[in-house]
Amino acid sequence: MAIDQNKYLNALQSKFESYAPVSVQSWQLIENIIAIKSIKKGELLLQNGHVAKEIHFIVKGALRAFITDSAGNLYNKNIFLEGDFAGSTVSLIQQTPSDFAIEALEDSILININYKKYRELIFQNDDLKSFYIAYLEKNWVIEKEQREISIVMENATERYLDLLSKHPDISERIPLLHIASHLGITPTQLSRIRKNLEKDL
Repeated sequence: MAIDQNKYLNALQSKFESYAPVSVQSWQLIENIIAIKSIKKGELLLQNGHVAKEIHFIVKGALRAFITDSAGNLYNKNIFLEGDFAGSTVSLIQQTPSDFAIEALEDSILININYKKYRELIFQNDDLKSFYIAYLEKNWVIEKEQREISIVMENATERYLDLLSKHPDISERIPLLHIASHLGITPTQLSRIRKNLEKDL
């Protein structure tokens, strides 16, 4: 998978600046603590029980965060696609073992950000601090609450349609069992939903 460094850095910079303006000087500091990496489908970025050290920005591809219960059953906590940041936030902040693993669902290209150095930059640069606060508010307060409400208030079909509106090609890229787990339903339920939607077309 070819790596176009400038294109990928521009994508990351645009992501940062979609939340808050970042100065040229601060951006140069960010560039010093990142690494662009190509990974294969099935590769683990973080193992359950390990302490997370990096934030992953997805330039191309897809990842999943999944939990394994005591019986060995797998549950998807989240699916991440292009333009998303992925990582175990609690593990990063507290430097404690992660309760879940992160796996590549496709061959992917990531920009890995060293979290320890990133935290140092946040406290030294107000623009990066503004980005961090805006990102946390949107993703860990607003969107988290909206997701929790949708699970209670929306039926599975509505949640699936909402996912398709954000990622129209997700069902061609990611196995349905992973999508079903992400939606909190069984693969059989998802197949039924998809068939019903096809009938309505």
